[in-house]
Amino acid sequence: MSYKAVIFDWDGTVVDSADHITDCLLYASGQAGLPPLDRTSYKNIIGLGLMEALSTLYPGIEQDQILTMREAYSKRFIEKATTPEHIFPGMIEVLRDLGLDDRQCAVATGKSRRGLDRAFRSTELQHYFSASRCADETRSKPDPAMLQELLGHYGLEPRDAVMIGDTSYDLEMARRINMPAIGVHWGVHDPDTLKKQQPVAIVETMDELRQALRLI
Repeated sequence: MSYKAVIFDWDGTVVDSADHITDCLLYASGQAGLPPLDRTSYKNIIGLGLMEALSTLYPGIEQDQILTMREAYSKRFIEKATTPEHIFPGMIEVLRDLGLDDRQCAVATGKSRRGLDRAFRSTELQHYFSASRCADETRSKPDPAMLQELLGHYGLEPRDAVMIGDTSYDLEMARRINMPAIGVHWGVHDPDTLKKQQPVAIVETMDELRQALRLI
């Protein structure tokens, strides 16, 4: 199907940022006096809003620890900007060709608005996306609210769009409103985890993504 709108997750789907996010979470937990967790635990919550991620990582976390972690994470994260070199190879061409095919591209991310706007500027990708929703503007993944808001923005039904992401959170929010979804295997969650959310496809390469989007 030639979807009218293609909605992308950001971290782990468009840009290779998982290791940096993990490093920042590990640093921030130390600043808040919380015990360090293994790197897999930190990676597995990438895609959630920060508040939901911290509550998942540290059940019962105190409010002052949340504030400390948020400040420490943000400070550490912006010390290393996401640049064009962090964009997954071939992604720019996918975005360009979707635009040439008159299909809308959007972002649905667990990042904050401030964080996504900073990433848009540092990667120089903003002009490819006509809309976006962030976790601090609506409900966090896997709640489908951000997808519903993007569909409303475009005046589309769920079947007319597709969600592309590297985590089960991305695919679950699409499944909950019967929107097609495509899982990518170059991000955080493994194919078996992605399959549980019944995506229409799981792709390992950009060429496979292009095929799934009917760009080839």
